Amino acid sequence: MKIHYPGDRGKLWFTPIVTLALAMILADAGAVRSQPLQIAPGFPEPLGVSGVSGGANNSGDCGFVSQAPNHVIEVTQDLPYWRIAIQTTGAPSLMIQGPRGRFCVLPANAAAGNVEFSGYGDKGTYVIFVGDRSQGQHPYSLSISQKRN
Repeated sequence: MKIHYPGDRGKLWFTPIVTLALAMILADAGAVRSQPLQIAPGFPEPLGVSGVSGGANNSGDCGFVSQAPNHVIEVTQDLPYWRIAIQTTGAPSLMIQGPRGRFCVLPANAAAGNVEFSGYGDKGTYVIFVGDRSQGQHPYSLSISQKRN
């Protein structure tokens, strides 16, 4: 004979519900994104992250992007110069929403898998979408540097 305590019933049905809810949250948009990446002048470089480009949302002018941003970068102090570079296959694009507005960056050569954004980096939050103009999805690497080419 098993003895049931008042708290047992709640634990038996509560755990599967929490597990299911967590699984649904993690499955949404591929996975929960990490905390914003914080950078300031003098950050160790090159700073690199990776992911998968593209998504189901047509941005209009900057290809197909995911519903959630690929990366969020918090610039804690103005950067006199910074460069964000993407290397991937496919038809990449880079959509950045930052303190000075929204920018769409396309490769210099339509067949190239490299996209770069560079210039002065105002203090603030930058929301980064790595898109694909042909609605593909490809692994990419993103690097951030303060060095000019």
